[in-house]
Formats: sequence, C-alpha cells, structure tokens
Amino acid sequence: MSLEKTVKKQTRSTEQPLRLYERFHWTQRVEHVLLLTSFSLLGITGLPQKFSTAGWAQAMIRFFGGIETTRLIHHICAIVLMFLAIYHILDIGYKIFVRRTRLSMLPGISDVKDAFQAFLYNLGFTKKRPQLGRYTFEEKAEYWALIWGTVIMGITGFMMWNPITTARFLPGEIIPASKAAHGGEALLAVMAIVVWHMYGVHLKRFNKAMFTGKQTEDEMLHEHPLELADIKAGISERPVDPKTLRRRKTIYYPVAGALAIAMLFGVYGFIGSEKTAITTVLPISNPVPIYVPQTPTPIPTTIASAVPPGMLTWDASIGAMFQTNCAMCHNTSLLTNGLSFASYADALRGGSNGPVIVPGDANSSKLVVIQSAGGHPGQFSLEELAAVKNWIDAGALEK
Repeated sequence: MSLEKTVKKQTRSTEQPLRLYERFHWTQRVEHVLLLTSFSLLGITGLPQKFSTAGWAQAMIRFFGGIETTRLIHHICAIVLMFLAIYHILDIGYKIFVRRTRLSMLPGISDVKDAFQAFLYNLGFTKKRPQLGRYTFEEKAEYWALIWGTVIMGITGFMMWNPITTARFLPGEIIPASKAAHGGEALLAVMAIVVWHMYGVHLKRFNKAMFTGKQTEDEMLHEHPLELADIKAGISERPVDPKTLRRRKTIYYPVAGALAIAMLFGVYGFIGSEKTAITTVLPISNPVPIYVPQTPTPIPTTIASAVPPGMLTWDASIGAMFQTNCAMCHNTSLLTNGLSFASYADALRGGSNGPVIVPGDANSSKLVVIQSAGGHPGQFSLEELAAVKNWIDAGALEK
C-alpha cells in the first residue's frame, strides 16, 4: 500500500477534519510577489527591445513612453531583482548556519528516479505515482533554472549596461555576444514560466500556497506525501537549543552584515560604473577649453585621408565606414538615445540629445568629439576619422 493511501486511511479512521499545513512563511510570500512583479516587468520591457523592429514591439515601447522610459523601467526592475538576490543569499545562509535547515532544495538521484516514475505514470505504464517530499523534482528544476538564469542575466546585463568598462578588459566582440545571450536567456525564461510554471502550478492543479502560505491535507497528500508523513511523525523540523541558537546568531549576524555591505557596493558599482553613449559628452554650448599656441605651426596637424577627395560622400565611402564601425549598436533609432547611422538621413538627424554631425564644422560635431577622445566601442582608425572630418568640413554630402 502506498504512503498516500496509508495516510488517507489513518485520516478516515480518526474522522478528524482536514487540517491546514503551513508551507511558506510570510517573508517567503513577499519575496515571491516581488520576484513575480520584477520578472514580469523585465520581460514586458525587455522583449520589445530585443525585437525592436517589430510593429508590436514599437507599439509597446510607445505605450511605455519611449525607449528611454522603457529602459528606465527595465533597469529599475533589474535593481529590484539584485536586491532580492542579496536577501535570498542571506536568508539561505541563516537557514543553513543558524537553523540547520535540511537542504531539501538540492537535487539528487531520487529526483531522477521520481522524474522517470512520473514519466511512466503519465504515459500509463504504471499506476503508482512518485512519493514526493517538501519540494518536487519539478520545483527543484525551476528553482535552479531561476538561479542559473539570474546569474547569466546579471553578467550579460552588466556588459550591456557598462560597455566601455567591459571593453577595457575584454574584446569588444563580447558586448554583442552578451546582448545575444541576454535576449536568448530572457526568451527562454519567459517561455518556461508561461508554458511550464503556469501549467504545473495554476492550470493542472491551482496551488495557492505561495499566496496563502498554507495547503490542505488533501493537497499535501497529493503533492507532498513524504513531507506530510514527517509532519505527522514530528520530525519535519530539527529542534534547536535556545542557547545554541543565540550563539549561532552572534556569529552569523556580523558576517551577514559585512557580506550584505559588500554585495550592496557591488550593486552600486553595477549601476553607477559609467554613463554610456552620447550623455558622456559635454554640451557644445560649454566647450572644453583647449590649449592654443600663440603662433601657428607650419606643419599640418591632421592626418591625410586614405580616401580620395572625390570619394568623400555618404554613398561613395563614408556610409560604409559607419556601417562597419557603428552598426553594431546604432542600427535603429529606438536604441542608444535615438541615435542611428542606418541611413544618411538618420545620421544627420542625430539622437534625442540633438544632432551629432554639423555639416561644414567637424570640430563642433559631437561625433568627432567622441571619436577623438578614443576608447569608443565602435572606434574609427586615425585614417577613418580624418576622412570623416574632411567629409563633414566639406558639407557632409550624401552623393
């Protein structure tokens, strides 16, 4: 006789009403609501940026008030997720070191056996369902997928949020690679929640435990019969001596406080390392003072262009330079502060902070100021920059 049938028989014999068993503390439920909210908004604001050329994506970006507002919401939700990760790490440390809670979320060989038996049961090859404990193999798989996804999204998110800092230590190719990994992992996470989590938790059998904190005895028998048996036997929690508990807390709290401060500094560095794109350049109305000698030098200070003068037009050569160096980031007006070099009209229009090309005046063009400073992810060579300057001074012609 299975454990579930045995417990049911004992319940009927005592003729007691079904009890409610606590599954999740109120702090865990609050953590779940914050995770649900931040994850949902990250998906809603992130996927339109991944598929920015699609009509539905542009409509969603307009709904949020433009790309900058969409990005701002995305960044705020990412910060909330980082704070949740810090809290979760400290909470797990407390449960392991202070409370000595069983590591019931760690996967093991029994989970592989339970998954195989569930597979056979669902196909009708066996009539015996797997007997599961506090966390099922599906819940463990979802939990560790969340941990893995959060790590990947954090690393790739830092690279995209701080491309200049990233390019100082890693090859520039890592930035578009991180963008592809970030978007792919996000799409995988959203699909897993919509297909797997929604069906397993809300459609197959609506589980309200994460909202109410409790489950009925019938629900425990169906989903967690081994845990119910431990509760009835009085061995579900390990008893802790009050003196031992106080001693462990005295050790853990200072360590946890120092760890929390270190992780908070990490979050601050994550979000405050740099200001990217055009916002790092001072407005033209407040030019940076430069040194000007009293007598001009007779030696030319500009590097001769490698492109023949007759070729200095957008269609002839300049447009190809921009496509080679800038298309990685500035390929649509919805990105990088609205600045796009996808076409001649986009290049002259500039971004949300104004034009970056002033025909006839290369030194007053923000594009030249940024490229002259060096270190830009799409940095022109000296010869290419000289050709762009000559093109702008000649009037920035299209044909």
